[in-house]
Amino acid sequence: MIDKKCIAMLLAGGQGSRLYALTRSVAKPAVPYGGKYRIIDFPLSNCINSGIDTVGVLTQYQPLELTDYIGSGYAWDLDRMNGGVHILPPFQKATGSDWYLGTANAIYQNIRFIERYSPEYVLILSGDHIYKMDYSQLIAQHKKNDAACTIAVLEVPIDEASRFGIMNVNDDGSVYEFEEKPKAPKSNLASMGIYVFTRQKLLDYLELDAQNNDSSSDFGHDIIPSMLNAGERMFTYRFDGYWKDVGTIESLWEANMDLIDPNVPFDLWKEDMKIYSRNPIKQPHYITDNARIQNSIVTEGCYVDGYVDFSVLFDGVVIEPGATVRDSIIMPGAVIKPGATVQYAIIAENVVVDENATIGERPEDVDDKSRWGVTVVGSDSHVGRNAVIKAKAMVWSDVKEGETLC
Repeated sequence: MIDKKCIAMLLAGGQGSRLYALTRSVAKPAVPYGGKYRIIDFPLSNCINSGIDTVGVLTQYQPLELTDYIGSGYAWDLDRMNGGVHILPPFQKATGSDWYLGTANAIYQNIRFIERYSPEYVLILSGDHIYKMDYSQLIAQHKKNDAACTIAVLEVPIDEASRFGIMNVNDDGSVYEFEEKPKAPKSNLASMGIYVFTRQKLLDYLELDAQNNDSSSDFGHDIIPSMLNAGERMFTYRFDGYWKDVGTIESLWEANMDLIDPNVPFDLWKEDMKIYSRNPIKQPHYITDNARIQNSIVTEGCYVDGYVDFSVLFDGVVIEPGATVRDSIIMPGAVIKPGATVQYAIIAENVVVDENATIGERPEDVDDKSRWGVTVVGSDSHVGRNAVIKAKAMVWSDVKEGETLC
């Protein structure tokens, strides 16, 4: 047994069904973000920046690419002899095997991993949020309050509070009530899905939950209310930095665009709380004399000979002469051919957009605003010459020459 003050359990097994074409073959935490990152880089980096060097990553849906990406954990300084990063998929047991039934059940199935390190505290994290946080401050407050559980919360506009799990608290920050997506919220303190538990309390309530056949085995729906009903000491930790749940196409697009919006206070280039990633080694990007680039992120390995505005280009992207990319995200290895136009779109990995194709529409060009949205082309697809893909379309296969998709 190796004694650890705190270990982290990172829930990374979600299907990410609302990301549609982007998660058909990869888990949501492995989706590219910000030109050179994957979503999972954020909680992993936050852990090492907070002094937490033991992380269990719980995988389930399409784990291959995520597992390959994490590897030994070297990129995040998590390749440790005592601790480090561990991939924890569902596994065969003497009595059979089970998929993770919910967030709490996923942790319950890995109790032996927790007990192996005998930590005082267990940090529960989600693998699909974009943010920087020093978890040591959260843990310090948890310890100071002698709490059974501390929940990170973010203030949201009161008119949006009904979309979140809301924590109602006393003046000292102690929680007296949890409401899941209340119609008439009493508070604007939204749960971020980040919890720190005193280890024995966590194990006790996971065991009780496992014995309840009516439970959905979810932290927010079952464990937190159960602890509150039992009168456990539960507190909130207020976070006031940038945080984005990238569970939808719109939120993923917005989170990328936030990086190039000077009015959004989220800076990935500061050395404090640096975000690490495992990137392929690429040649420097090349911008031709004919290229025009405005307010965009262009990663190494890109070749740009067209027009790029307010967009994020990942490594190895090619923008050929006469191509236009505006307000879009172009993921690794994609090629935009001459005369093609991409706007308000997410182009996934290794897509080829052929000559004079048009992908996406600007909001002002759409009469029926309910029809407008970000257009998505799934990985390894080929969009034929002169093809047109309208706003809000989701494409995960080849598009024929001249074809129009709505």
